[in-house]
Amino acid sequence: MTMDVFEALYTTRAMRRVKPDPVPAEVQERILDAAVRAPSGGNVQGWRFLLVDDPGVKAALGPLYRQALGVLFEGHYKEMRERAEAAGDTRTLSVLRSAQHLADNFEGYPLLLFAFTRNDPSGGSIFPSVWSAQLAARAYGVGSALTTVLGLFHSGETMRVLGVPEGKGWQLACTVTFGYPTGRWGVAPRRPAHEVAYRNRWGEPVGFEVPEPLWSPSTSS
Repeated sequence: MTMDVFEALYTTRAMRRVKPDPVPAEVQERILDAAVRAPSGGNVQGWRFLLVDDPGVKAALGPLYRQALGVLFEGHYKEMRERAEAAGDTRTLSVLRSAQHLADNFEGYPLLLFAFTRNDPSGGSIFPSVWSAQLAARAYGVGSALTTVLGLFHSGETMRVLGVPEGKGWQLACTVTFGYPTGRWGVAPRRPAHEVAYRNRWGEPVGFEVPEPLWSPSTSS
């Protein structure tokens, strides 16, 4: 399996609508092997990864996830949704519907990955490894979506369900859903780099403009 690195980088985005088809073991091997090759501060490799495909475990975690997302939807997300509705911001509303879809279908994702870290308060080691896992999944046509909701609102309950040893300093960094997408891959629309980047001092122009993505399917052929 080979894929142009820029195709992987430009098309790996949150894919929350997936099929129930299982992710083959050989693809799971690639996902985890890529994860542990990521850079690690001091080469400590203070991470652990837990794959979940057991329906019973997913059934125990699904209600926790939905309750946590409900808190967000009644708090920060409520204001965001109201602003989007008032402004006719269909993109934001689509993102919120997608987030709700993940919650409503939590138990239906064929594979979940829970990433744990220890002595990595900045996430500088664990998140590069998780991103490597997501890129590896993309290379095999598997979509993924990263969420921190369970760690924010139900860390203790989640770790008890998963049997994580207590008192050892492990923290739940994130959860990643995996599955074969029902939709198509594509380059996600984003604000161009020159609008969010500076050079030498805050607010100073970065020195170039990139109005359109520098990679597209046409440029890779």
